Amino acid sequence: MRIGLVQLCVSDDPAANLPKTIDLLREAAAGGALFILTPECTNGLSSSRDHQAAVFHHEAGDPTLQALRDESARLGVWLLIGSLALLTGDADGRFANRSFLIDPKGQIVARYDKIHMFDVDVSETERYRESQGYRPGDQAVLAKTPFGAVGMTVCYDLRFAGLYRRLAQAGAQILTVPAAFNHITGAAHWEVLLRARAIETGCFVLAPAQSGFHPETAGGKGRRTYGHSLAIAPWGEVLADAGEGVGVTYAEIDLDRVAQARARVPSLAHDRVIKGP
Repeated sequence: MRIGLVQLCVSDDPAANLPKTIDLLREAAAGGALFILTPECTNGLSSSRDHQAAVFHHEAGDPTLQALRDESARLGVWLLIGSLALLTGDADGRFANRSFLIDPKGQIVARYDKIHMFDVDVSETERYRESQGYRPGDQAVLAKTPFGAVGMTVCYDLRFAGLYRRLAQAGAQILTVPAAFNHITGAAHWEVLLRARAIETGCFVLAPAQSGFHPETAGGKGRRTYGHSLAIAPWGEVLADAGEGVGVTYAEIDLDRVAQARARVPSLAHDRVIKGP
């Protein structure tokens, strides 16, 4: 099956981001992709909680979600909306970072709320506390589709190998890792972590990413993301690398390669009870 990784460079304005995303979905479908994937925070990136509260929506009324569902149905493709930032009913006002799997009829097949929050000090000048604005999820999600079982994750989840092993042992053949990976950590860790997750699980890993500098109309300083959307085969080969910039990158996936990789190194069946330390 041909897949299309959509690489975006969103601003903090969901209404302005949407038509650009739709254009790239149409390009991916015209290029033969039957499964199209967009990055984390497809609707927008912002460092201002007040601005986010003003421009984000609850899931039931989110115009980006509805428009992308409609477009998936119009194109007749499977779509992973890498994630949308959404309002919640939480008393503390935190948002959800939620990934959606959409079928060719535009129906939501699965939802996944990002579990691991990006609370890090990347450098002396770049400090992130995602958990202050977003509530973490607590449920791993495996979605069954006609083309294979899809384990859904988001961005910083990538550093927690146990989640991917759990998904693979539950039957995942494809792992999705939509991201807005920081440009510093991305250059150091992005590819090696994605390849490791593929090798450890014997899964295809599909990772659409944000890329470039993301301006903030609300007055924030903006941020820079790494790009390099990747498709990784179960044996660890890089099938496609989008590099930098906005666009669509294609790859072919064949689930026979999952069975072949796992037959060669059946490590998913070799867990041992470890004592200590």
